[in-house]
Amino acid sequence: MSEKYHLSITKDYLVFSAAHFLTYDGDICERLHGHNYRVTAEIHGPLDENHYVVDFIAVRDALKELVDELDHRMLLPTEHPLIIVTADASSVEAVFRERRWVFPREDCVLLPISNTTTERLAQLIGKRLLKTLEQKLGVRPDALKLAVDENHGQWGVWHYRATTDSQIA
Repeated sequence: MSEKYHLSITKDYLVFSAAHFLTYDGDICERLHGHNYRVTAEIHGPLDENHYVVDFIAVRDALKELVDELDHRMLLPTEHPLIIVTADASSVEAVFRERRWVFPREDCVLLPISNTTTERLAQLIGKRLLKTLEQKLGVRPDALKLAVDENHGQWGVWHYRATTDSQIA
């Protein structure tokens, strides 16, 4: 008999409110808008000496730290080919063709992603969670599923499997 285990974490406080805009269909840029995002994680792996995959409290706290970094901020992608983001100590400027936005620096989070879709946000949070679990707990899950909801049932989901190490670079 083969047994597999995983844990799932969903909490009412694993949420963040943030503004963003994204592009689609090549050259269409949405208007600036915001969401109340919700995050959930599923972690797969063997049981440890305590008979659990990983400590719920440690995962919960790590996720809370990650979502708090994004809460009440303007999310800007730094790897988008058409959105140019520049920052100095006091402000951040984002330019898409003839459109230009300027924000206070402390209100922005510059994200190393190509677009601020829920899929890319899930990937970013998932990779950061994996690094936290490995660095702080010495845990490397067999698999992880990280999901970000932007509108009560519209989820972007990122899946990681340990056999593809390049996913967490």
